[in-house]
Formats: sequence, structure tokens, C-alpha cells
Amino acid sequence: MLLPRILTALVGIPLIIAAIHFGGIVYMAFVGCVILLCLYEYSLVLTAGKRPVHTVSLMLWGFVMGAVALLGRSHPEGLTLPDNLYPLAISAVLVGILVFEILTPKRSWERVCNTFTGVFLIPWSLAHLINIRDIANYGEYLTLFMIVTVWVSDTGAYFSGRFLGRHKLNKEVSPKKTWEGAIGGTLLAVGGAVVMRNLFLPWMTLQTSVWLGLLVAVIGQLSDLAESVIKRSTGVKDSSNLLPGHGGFLDRFDSYLLLAPVFYYVCIYALKLKI
Repeated sequence: MLLPRILTALVGIPLIIAAIHFGGIVYMAFVGCVILLCLYEYSLVLTAGKRPVHTVSLMLWGFVMGAVALLGRSHPEGLTLPDNLYPLAISAVLVGILVFEILTPKRSWERVCNTFTGVFLIPWSLAHLINIRDIANYGEYLTLFMIVTVWVSDTGAYFSGRFLGRHKLNKEVSPKKTWEGAIGGTLLAVGGAVVMRNLFLPWMTLQTSVWLGLLVAVIGQLSDLAESVIKRSTGVKDSSNLLPGHGGFLDRFDSYLLLAPVFYYVCIYALKLKI
């Protein structure tokens, strides 16, 4: 299991770093593909667990929410957006999902709730990866800071848990995760954050990089557990087998579901960076 995991990383990591570096339409296309694949896998997971979800509505309104999350912060030239864009979009999604359900035979409130969850959890959150990249002057390096720190945290948690793990973190949600793995991943994430700060973000204080490393590790692991709740409730181990050794795209990008928006707004409001 370790060899496929390493081989997938050797192929995937350079592609992700290249997309971040090029930015613009290249990075937007990359994140857009990730969002669509995650939405598709979310639908697969629920279907495999015999939980109802409206796939067409999920993909359509998921695209809308992802676009709104991006456009609402990027202020594209030549495009006039309403001042109340967010409440307008949420209202449209609310009406749209319910209308889809009304028109669908064998109506199900559970299907409405599952579809809502997918629309707001995946595209809305992951679109913030583009917002982070678009932060003026520092977007590329802040994106690298967050993503590399997550990778380091995941690696530290994997090996710490494998060799030192004794006490289960939450066996009902994720039986393989341990407190030793979580602590090891957090410590390594802080170290990785300090290294990234020294390499790319010299304006950032050492204390800030430590706090950001802790933020990435803690929120990233909580986000991972949140996705595990979905899979555990459906009895599915991996969202797909598209990424050998890693499961699916939803498994690989689950850390960013909660982390991407939190990291973005910390950068904007706590670090006071300009968009």
C-alpha cells in the first residue's frame, strides 16, 4: 500500500506545484476539475451507501456555488456583480434544489439534505483555494505554505500513527487514526510551516508561522474527520480508487474542505493581506 501511495505522490505533487505556480486559468482549471471530481465521488459514496442524493442538482448548483465563492472575492474587471451576491446565490440554490426535488418522483427530504451538504461543503469551500492563490503579492507562496504544510502533517500523522499509535483518536469515525498520529502530524506541520516561512515568506514572523502551522494541522485533521463521518455513515472506506494508495480525490482533498476558507479569512482579516 505504501508503494502506490509514493508513486501517486511523485506524479501528483509536481503537477499541483506547477498549477499553483502558473496560477490564472491553469490553476482555476485544476481546482475546477478537483471540485467536479469531488462532487462526483460524493455522489458515488452516498449512492454506494444507499443514501439518496440528486446528482444533477448537486453538480449544477455545486458549480454555481463554486463560481460565486470565486467571483465574490476576485472582483473581475468588466463584470458588474450585485452587492448582495452571496445571499442571492444562497437563495437561488435553496429554491433550485427544492424545485428539483418537487419535480422528482419519490420525493425525499433526506435527498434534499444530502444534496445541500454536498453543494455547500465541497465547491464553496474548495473554491477558496483559488481565492488564496489570488491574494496580492503573496498568493502563490501562501498557497504553497498551506498545501505543503498539509502534506507534511499528513505524512507525519501517517508514520507516527503507524509506528507509535496506541490510543484511538475517534474509532467510531476513523478507526485507524490515533492521538499519537495526530500529535506527530501537528508537530511536523509546525516544523514544515517554519521551513516554508524561511524559504518563501520572510516578511512573516516566526511566531505567525508557528500559529499558522498549528491552524493548518488542527483544522486540516478536523476536516479529514468530517469527511470520514460521511464515509462512515455510508459504510464506504474510500471515495473512489482514482488515486492509487490515496483513495479518491475527495479523500486526498478532504483536509481543505474546512481549512481553505478558514486559512483564507485568517490571511485577509488576521494578517490583513490585500486581495
